[in-house]
Amino acid sequence: MSLTKASIVDSICNHSGCSKTQSIDLMESILKTIKMTLESGEDVLISGFGKFCVKEKKERRGRNPQTGDDLMLGSRRVVIFKCSFLLKDKINGKG
Repeated sequence: MSLTKASIVDSICNHSGCSKTQSIDLMESILKTIKMTLESGEDVLISGFGKFCVKEKKERRGRNPQTGDDLMLGSRRVVIFKCSFLLKDKINGKG
């Protein structure tokens, strides 16, 4: 089962004693800040968790998987996530 935004809000509400409305507002505010930072091309570093990085992808040749036709994929920006060493260790049972 995946962790959803609603379950994160419930967890914030249960652990902080905030109301559900306050927890929703807090979650939305955090996500808005992260989105605006990434849109501007800056990285987001969350200590002990990881780093969201904006990476520039150049134009490249691709192939339509349904037809097999060659095509050019335009340049674009993508977000990648680099896990912190602390989180990696916890995931692998070393922490």
